[in-house]
Amino acid sequence: MKRILLASTFICLGASAMAATKADVLTNYADIAEAKFEDSLITAKALQAAVNTLIKAPTGANLEAAKEAWIASRVPYQQTEVYRFGNAIVDDWEGKVNAWPLDEGLIDYVDNSYGGPSDENEFAVLNVIANPTFSLGGTDIDASEITPELLESTLHEADGIEANVATGYHAIEFLLWGQDLNGHGAGAGMRPASDYASGDDCTGGNCDRRAQYLVVATNLLVSDLEFMAAQWAAGGAGRAAVTANEDAGIVTILTGMGSLSYGEQAGERMRLGLMLNDPEEEHDCFSDNTHNSHFYDGLGIQNVYLGKYTRVDGSVVEGASLSALVAAADPALDAELTARLDTTMSALSAMKSAADGGMAYDTMLEAGNTEGEALIMGGVNGLVDQTKSIERVVKALDLGNVSIEGSDSLDDPNAVFQ
Repeated sequence: MKRILLASTFICLGASAMAATKADVLTNYADIAEAKFEDSLITAKALQAAVNTLIKAPTGANLEAAKEAWIASRVPYQQTEVYRFGNAIVDDWEGKVNAWPLDEGLIDYVDNSYGGPSDENEFAVLNVIANPTFSLGGTDIDASEITPELLESTLHEADGIEANVATGYHAIEFLLWGQDLNGHGAGAGMRPASDYASGDDCTGGNCDRRAQYLVVATNLLVSDLEFMAAQWAAGGAGRAAVTANEDAGIVTILTGMGSLSYGEQAGERMRLGLMLNDPEEEHDCFSDNTHNSHFYDGLGIQNVYLGKYTRVDGSVVEGASLSALVAAADPALDAELTARLDTTMSALSAMKSAADGGMAYDTMLEAGNTEGEALIMGGVNGLVDQTKSIERVVKALDLGNVSIEGSDSLDDPNAVFQ
């Protein structure tokens, strides 16, 4: 659902009062997007190198190195998610690289407790790694070679089902960690490195096909990020679209900030899992990295508003900010939103610190864990409060109608259990 904001306040400012022009704000917004997607590409290439090393020498140390590279790759990528809502070029593309949750049985072996095909998804346990042929929509599919086309065009969202995720970060995550069978207990997935071994050392069966799948999925991630980084470089379609119309461009920024803050992160990614007390309602469920994903999503919202992003190499991209634009129109409102963004990041930092200290995010979701619930709700409440300030910014800048994504978990909690 969407929350529709009807702006009614008109504020007229002379050029001399403007601390930043809309055009400058949009240019810096695009520059930060370019840097974030470039960093996402750089870290994905490091992941690609680690995966190739693992496949050549499937040792425990090489598997751990690949996992570490995957976790590092999430840091810049999660900060790009604020660009998803409002920028059609990102939203139309995002499902290939970050779709979740996924029915991992589509890809590889799963525990017997996972179950079998269902009315909702007959491919929930297809296990394409173990099955070089299968039928889809009455057509026999030759999957004897795992190719980019097979993953992108045939398996991904097979039969129109969104849970059939065959590409992107989470498919790679599953292939590195395997299922997390710990429920609310501590511990991530425990896939052995021998799942990529050869001959009699192979565990899980079909190690050659599993390796092929992991390599192809990682290569696709790199190529997808190459595409998106180019869209924000000089002359790129993403940059051109957001800078073409100043008011529409500012609307895009606020749509991204508000929709990620409210419906997506506070609602679908955090509040919903807490309502259901479900450890499967984790964004990075195989790796137990969800606390980091939430933290860097929040940071991405903040750095877009402040117009400042610290790159993975430590350099800083900084320029005219939306914060300065708002301060020129309503200094108190800018101070309010800046403070609320800080409050959210403090709450997300507390959640991240607790998880780093041993209380896994899925443990926080367990019914009766009052400390865990408080940590998650601190983030939820901060995100909801900052969205209220974002709504006020829409009015203060006289931007017309802005649609912010909603969530049943926030807007109609009873519907979650129907």
